[in-house]
Amino acid sequence: MSTAAVTDKRPSTLRGASLPKWSPWAIAGGSIVLAVAIGLIGGLHSKVEWGLIAAVLFLLGTYGVATMVEGRRQAKDRIATSLVWVAFLLAVIPLVSLIWVTVSRGVKVLNVYFLTHSMGVVADSEPGGGIYHAIIGSLEQVGLATVIGAPIGILTAIYLVEYGRGKLAKAVTFFVDVMTGIPSIVAGLFILSLMLIFQMQPFGFAGSLALAILMMPVVVRSTEEMLKLVPNELREASLALGVPKWRTILKVVLPTSIGGITTGVMLAIARIAGETAPVLLLVFGNPFINNNPFEGAQASLPLFIFQQYQQSAGASAAYDRAWAASLTLIAFVMILNLVARGIARWKAPKTGR
Repeated sequence: MSTAAVTDKRPSTLRGASLPKWSPWAIAGGSIVLAVAIGLIGGLHSKVEWGLIAAVLFLLGTYGVATMVEGRRQAKDRIATSLVWVAFLLAVIPLVSLIWVTVSRGVKVLNVYFLTHSMGVVADSEPGGGIYHAIIGSLEQVGLATVIGAPIGILTAIYLVEYGRGKLAKAVTFFVDVMTGIPSIVAGLFILSLMLIFQMQPFGFAGSLALAILMMPVVVRSTEEMLKLVPNELREASLALGVPKWRTILKVVLPTSIGGITTGVMLAIARIAGETAPVLLLVFGNPFINNNPFEGAQASLPLFIFQQYQQSAGASAAYDRAWAASLTLIAFVMILNLVARGIARWKAPKTGR
């Protein structure tokens, strides 16, 4: 047997001591127990405070134990990983708590009757009624906003990526960036000022116009990024065959990026579906069913939630309806996000092996 073979079988001495795989869980458990003890001794009754103390103790414990066993260099790596996990938990815990509270309180009155009836003549302090009128209003207002905002946003993005050059393109990009940060109440006030000029009464389409203003910059940005991902070789190959540029965009660029564009539009719809301020100013709310968004006040889910919670003082029925409508709205947004992910996977470019 050669000396090299014998040497290869010897255990390596270059690798130092390392913590076992279960050590992070043990440190986390000890941190939680110690945090609870500190909270009880110090008279802290908030679980949020206990959690923050446990997070700090976990970071300090991880660094101390890793330093003693593995050295400072490996301890710095472990503390960076621990910071990532702590940040992840700090982001997930409020989300899970929000969903849990909404589901636990929303299921009290959420049933088929609640989804298929309106408030009608039911007073806010009385049990009964439903959100059918609000669902109809939200679907119509968000649908009209999508019909207006999505094409304008997509065409603007096509201009910026395929044709935009010079000062005009820079100006459009600047105003898109500004519109991205516009508060929803400002969009509502803008449409309201136009309504006051023409002496118009609240109606559903006015809310759709404000929602379209909020939707367009989101669609522009997402579509612009998707179009930039299309390889220039595809454009050049099409143009080399004598295909006009507009036809290249229509037949090559858009089909290649249609999955990402659709996902961006869906996410923009989910973003405007929960807006309350412009709807409150422009649509005004209506306890009865109004299927015509171009005439008369109309309800919507966010506005219904706001109005019911506003009237919930001393009225548990309105409080329960507000939570049930909130759960319905969350489910609607979740379905839109799932549809967007499904379309993105379905339309994703297939790569051959």
